[in-house]
Parts: sequence; C-alpha cells; structure tokens
Amino acid sequence: MPGTITFAAEVTNVSGHCVWMLIDDEELALPYSEFPWFKAATIQQILNVLRPTSDHLYWPDLDVDLSVESIRHPERFPLKAESTFQPCHTPGSLPTI
Repeated sequence: MPGTITFAAEVTNVSGHCVWMLIDDEELALPYSEFPWFKAATIQQILNVLRPTSDHLYWPDLDVDLSVESIRHPERFPLKAESTFQPCHTPGSLPTI
C-alpha cells in the first residue's frame, strides 16, 4: 500500500520584517508589506502551515491560502486582502477595567 505523498514546507525564521520559508530546496521571504496577515500572527499560527499540493500553502489558524508562485513573484498578483488585525488598545495605554 503506497504512503501519503507530502510536500515539504517549513518556516525557518520570523523577523520584524518578514517570514522566511524553506519550500523544497528554495528559501523564500514573505515580507509583511506584501503578506500583511503574518505581521500580527503568533509564532504558533505562522508555524502551523500545510502544503496540500506543490503550489499551495495553507495556514489553517489564519485562514490564509497562498500559491508558491505568489510568494516567488508577488508583483504578478496585485490584488491583496487587507489584514483585519485590530489592536485591543493603543500602544502605551492600558485598557480600563
């Protein structure tokens, strides 16, 4: 009985500017300016990435689907969704109880 085919995709670094991924033998950057959904995400949410097909990445905790081609060439995919991140309070102030 053949096993399940899996495609390799691994988050290798999360910085203040981007997420770095190793996809097969290729390292790709996902800058927050092009991929804003990751900027406010937790490390756990970013690390939970699935690769159901060779050109499809999915982050179930963030409900983000991306093609590998859109990471390689974001200029070819000009339509972007806005990040829906809303801080619960302004920086430097504490919420009132």
